[in-house]
Amino acid sequence: MSSSSAALADYRAALTSPGALVPTLASALARLPIAMTTLAVLLYVQRATGSYAVAAVVSAGTLAGESLGAVAQGRWMDRVGPMRPLLLAAGLYAVAATGLILVIENGAAIPVLVAAAALSGLVRPAMPGASRALWGRLVPAGPRRDAAYSYEAISLETFFILGPALAAFLVTAPWPGTALVVAVSGMVVGTTVFALSRPVRTQEPAVGGPSIGLLGAVARPGMRTVALASLGFGLVIGSVEVGVNAVATEQGSPTLGGVLLSAWSVASVLAGILYSLRPWPRPLHLRMPFLLGAFAVCVAAMALVGPLASLPVLVVAMLAAGALITPQVTAHSLGVEATAPAGTATEGFGWIVTAAVLGISAGQVAAGVAVDVAGAASSFLVGGLAGAVMAGMLWWRRATLAPQPQEALARA
Repeated sequence: MSSSSAALADYRAALTSPGALVPTLASALARLPIAMTTLAVLLYVQRATGSYAVAAVVSAGTLAGESLGAVAQGRWMDRVGPMRPLLLAAGLYAVAATGLILVIENGAAIPVLVAAAALSGLVRPAMPGASRALWGRLVPAGPRRDAAYSYEAISLETFFILGPALAAFLVTAPWPGTALVVAVSGMVVGTTVFALSRPVRTQEPAVGGPSIGLLGAVARPGMRTVALASLGFGLVIGSVEVGVNAVATEQGSPTLGGVLLSAWSVASVLAGILYSLRPWPRPLHLRMPFLLGAFAVCVAAMALVGPLASLPVLVVAMLAAGALITPQVTAHSLGVEATAPAGTATEGFGWIVTAAVLGISAGQVAAGVAVDVAGAASSFLVGGLAGAVMAGMLWWRRATLAPQPQEALARA
């Protein structure tokens, strides 16, 4: 199972396809706050409670709720079309997020905070899956569609890095809830505009797929392997988000975390574009374990910011790790395209998002505890070890992603 490389002209052709402008811009506005919201909640609660561990648990509640909602919404959109589910989710999310802010402001007990966070995550609009699935309607199969999927991966990963960076800056405002309000507003407005755009309004439900039962898209072994890769990726990302902001706090500069994550974003985007031109290893069943393993090694090296080295070592290791982010997300997107059963595109991508947010959630919790117990640098060791273990599991399951002659013939 390999993927073709995408030329820069294919990116331009895909993004300028008839009808693509409005949903593309609206999707960008709605998806930017996804990761921004996670860190905004974490930093907001940390300032309210004084504990990274408590903040990480509450933030993890948001991600746990989203992990359930993304799959359910994706399956519903595949069955009835995306417009109605997205509009309903946008309205419910505005109400639930307002409730979360109120319980934080009123100093509610930890179980109440976690429950409110989980509810807001549950109804958060499943925009990544809806946005990706729309390209199958707007762009014909071939290099342009491959470029469109690569754009989705590059832009989503950009938002996953720029979002936390923006949250880290906004949380220093006089009211620390500013970052969360900005994130919720962007998601609600962007989702609404996307859902009401003409290509989305006229999108028909997916038809022609096989009966896949309760497991849905992950009934396929290959799809489960792609989800596993996304889970490992999330584990590492979550640990870094907590660790970088903890390092910034130790250095006495809360905004330093935003600067570092912004630099990470630049490295990720540039490397992602270059990597899409000459992907290596080309076969996905080899690419996924290699990229995750290298990612884990680079993140573990960030722990040298402790007593063994200085802050510049963290920056160098972080930029090296950032160069491996977008190539992984691109591989996940191509994996969904190759392994998800027919008629389950939105749900399939929902599973990938679910796996990623579960990984981020667990990574944040583990890193938050590590920071409280052993200091900021220990969070990077936690993330590196988790990523290495998951890379080994991907290598063990690589045969489920290897090209199968009958599958290739069916797709042709």
